[in-house]
Amino acid sequence: MDSSLPEKITLRPGYPDFYDLPWDYPLTEWMDHCDYLEEVPRGLSRHPVNFINYSGIIYAIKEMPPGLAKTEYDQLITMERKRLPVVTAVGFAATDTSAGKRSVLITRFLDRSLPYRSLFMRRSLMRYRDHLLDAVAGLMVQIHLAGVYWGDCSLSNTLFRRDAGALQAYLVDAETVEIYPGILTPTMRLHDLEIMEENVDGGLADLGTANLIMDGVPIDDTGASIRIRYQNLWEEITRQVIINPDEKYRIQERIQVLNSLGFSIGEVLLEPSDAGDSLQFQVVVTDRNFHRDQLLGLTGIEAEEMQARKMMNEIHEHKATLSKSHNRSTPLSLVAYHWMEEIYSPTLDAMGSRIDQYSDPAELYCQILEHKWYLSEKAKHDVGHQYAVEDFLKTIDQK
Repeated sequence: MDSSLPEKITLRPGYPDFYDLPWDYPLTEWMDHCDYLEEVPRGLSRHPVNFINYSGIIYAIKEMPPGLAKTEYDQLITMERKRLPVVTAVGFAATDTSAGKRSVLITRFLDRSLPYRSLFMRRSLMRYRDHLLDAVAGLMVQIHLAGVYWGDCSLSNTLFRRDAGALQAYLVDAETVEIYPGILTPTMRLHDLEIMEENVDGGLADLGTANLIMDGVPIDDTGASIRIRYQNLWEEITRQVIINPDEKYRIQERIQVLNSLGFSIGEVLLEPSDAGDSLQFQVVVTDRNFHRDQLLGLTGIEAEEMQARKMMNEIHEHKATLSKSHNRSTPLSLVAYHWMEEIYSPTLDAMGSRIDQYSDPAELYCQILEHKWYLSEKAKHDVGHQYAVEDFLKTIDQK
């Protein structure tokens, strides 16, 4: 394998130094000079991108004109600090190749992710189509609340992870991103949505022209559908509520609704309204990691937001059961420990060697919970986790 040092490379701690890559060749020529290349599912990209495998960890290497890699690296780092769903920036380099000077962005490949093409081209994944539209809308709401203008939202610039039967969208291309203090202005949000709609419909039309989309899949209204979902979610999150002075309990109700959507609460703005003695309040959200943070703090399990929500719901159900059997309230931290020891770990252990077929234990556990609910509904009683696992395995074997 050919290798030469880049002119300059900046890396975050804890990652390889990448010195043994063929930096004096443009990425389009790495096929003949690099032993680390890996083929992974990918979308379209305006710049050359290679994927490399270092000790089982996949990294994306994107080649760009001089200076652009550092700019995108800085934007990704800023968005990561805002706890937005973006790929992890690893580093950037300046290179002098046989094709001229270039800059290179290094990011960690998003494990267990799906490019949008898989969701429109594979019939087995079509059930995720509506979830994909919700995921893109939710991602745009999140970044706009954080003051991020994307400028090039498209399905190619987004990756998706399964999340308790739904999808979580991740921003993977920040080349056109601009970051502002506070919530993005209505004018900029509208412009970002217009770009999104044009890019999404154009990308799907290209797939349709190439006969890469299955028959019967609607594509003409996809961008507009994402915009409508975005508007509905934005209005739900940002709306102001008028209450009477004796209705302050409605503030907590409002917080619970937003928490159920995954949003953490930063502060509550409360002030007199124009309607006499009534009050006007608005809940300000921060990130969309409420249940993820709660589950991680209680159990150490890292999960996507919807996965965490399902598991937290089960932990709260377990709390009610323990409190009733002990005739006293049981702290949630103790309940979470019992849930881990008595339910979560034994359920996954019951999968035996089959668990190696799944790269995401949290998603597998949520699938088993869904299967348990289905069996319990059919039997008119709770069938239990062990029975659900046994039947789940039978279902897998029959496929």
